[in-house]
Amino acid sequence: MTPKRLYFVLIGAIFLLFVAIIVGAYGINSLLGTRADKLTDLKAKSQALDKEQLSLVDAKKDVAKYSSLQQIAQSVVPEDKSQAEAVREIVNLSAAHGISLASITFPASSLGSTGAGSTSTSSTTSTSTVSPTVNANALANSSASKLSQLQRVPNIPGVYALQITVQSDSKQPVSYDSFVGFLNELEHNRRTAQISSISLQPKTNSDLLTFTLVLNEYIKP
Repeated sequence: MTPKRLYFVLIGAIFLLFVAIIVGAYGINSLLGTRADKLTDLKAKSQALDKEQLSLVDAKKDVAKYSSLQQIAQSVVPEDKSQAEAVREIVNLSAAHGISLASITFPASSLGSTGAGSTSTSSTTSTSTVSPTVNANALANSSASKLSQLQRVPNIPGVYALQITVQSDSKQPVSYDSFVGFLNELEHNRRTAQISSISLQPKTNSDLLTFTLVLNEYIKP
């Protein structure tokens, strides 16, 4: 091989090596770019998972923190419309303020016409006797009985109102202060939290009065 041919062979080899280096560098650069993109995606997913994990931890803390709210809600809003319990509480409150009641009545039941049963509830601190109108069907445990006599409360899903009418004994009028104290106790009672109507009948030539109240008992069956 002549020196001239050797020279051209070396020049060709160097050129091919240079091209190979360029192609290799381009391939390595593309590979590194692809791996970098994957690494970026993995880091983003990892950060997202970390955020979700932190959110889950915070959510668990919130669940533990507010787990008692359900019990509080149940204690504030009764789950049943136990008329006997409502009558007992109203009678006890009235007796505490020296008020005698003539009647405590509830709306007529829509379950049927089996007739209304009559029960008497007497206060241990008063001689008053209350005869509420209680429909026997309303004491059943079926879903229909739970919603009987109830009215939906607007804008509060799942909450119902039961109307209760309380009438004082016309033969035993009470003072205005006793009446106001009785009202205050009713408004702070979890079964009779709202008084929707008040009718007062003052006695002639006297500071005493009789009254008729319409209460709303809120229930979340």
